[in-house]
Amino acid sequence: METSKVFSPFENLELDEGYQKTYKNFDELLPTLPPRKGWWLDQLFQYQGFWLSSFALRANMLVNDHFKPRPTDIFVATSPKCGTTWLRALVFSIVNRNSFDFSDHPLSKNNPRELVLFLEGAIYSDGSSSFIDGLPSPRLLSTHLPFSLFPKRMTDDSSDCRFVYICRDPKDVFISKWHFANKLRAKELPPIMLEEAFDSFCEGVSHYGPFWDHVLGYWKASLESPKKVLFLKYEDVKKQPADCVRKVAGFLGVPFSPEEENKEIVEEIVKLCSFENMSNLEVNKNDTKDSANLIGNSDFFRKGEVGDWANHLSPQMAETLDQITEQKLKAGIKQQMDQQN
Repeated sequence: METSKVFSPFENLELDEGYQKTYKNFDELLPTLPPRKGWWLDQLFQYQGFWLSSFALRANMLVNDHFKPRPTDIFVATSPKCGTTWLRALVFSIVNRNSFDFSDHPLSKNNPRELVLFLEGAIYSDGSSSFIDGLPSPRLLSTHLPFSLFPKRMTDDSSDCRFVYICRDPKDVFISKWHFANKLRAKELPPIMLEEAFDSFCEGVSHYGPFWDHVLGYWKASLESPKKVLFLKYEDVKKQPADCVRKVAGFLGVPFSPEEENKEIVEEIVKLCSFENMSNLEVNKNDTKDSANLIGNSDFFRKGEVGDWANHLSPQMAETLDQITEQKLKAGIKQQMDQQN
């Protein structure tokens, strides 16, 4: 097959010996993988059941080969467009609530992605693991990688690092993903049509997809290792944010004290991290790009609503997604029960 151009904002790095070996293995692996058309950048490649961009695939290989987990590591894990920015903000403010005053909080001046770094980007960094190894503990990192693609040293019970995962109604996920993809597509390319993206999403072909397999991987892990993986639903966090903040704090081993409850610290965190507050901050209104010069801060804020899919999907499309979700979840639950018996 014809090999595609590998997209990465870190192509000109000077690599250490270990990274050179991983890059070589990646270069040998990529041409052997089934490719499909991506939504905005390069092609997607099927790897161990999931569709990854070349950037994400190589990042995953670097994580497996070189990432050294610590017991205090905290990972904000999501399938794309499930509330990543919101969960980053919540986790950062919960963990660091004694370090900053709410009147002059880092989240008022920084996009959450600057405070909770993206693992798949940070692992590239300076061409070695020195940057990510040098981050102070506890390291707060976000990731879109499926749970099954992490090395066992991070996911088995001998590891104390923790994952906070959030899922969302796939109908809203799809619409958010479609809007996001069209923001990122090159100007010379026509927009990806709703119907084309819908067919691709239903087939499972989207960044880090299939969506349902991604969700099921973390859901099963949360049942098997509840001290390692906390599974949240976007709709629950929207409905009862204070309860979810308390749940996350307890899971991370930093529950709120009676004194903090009396001072309404939970409510302060909810207010600070609300979509209304975050989207209206000047730092999140601008188009400051990421290290790849692709994604602006404002691109992470669209509506943050539950049920926006109804403004875009036909009743038949909605029914199709609901049927796929029911089938996938039933199969996943049955498989989980069979494994336990």
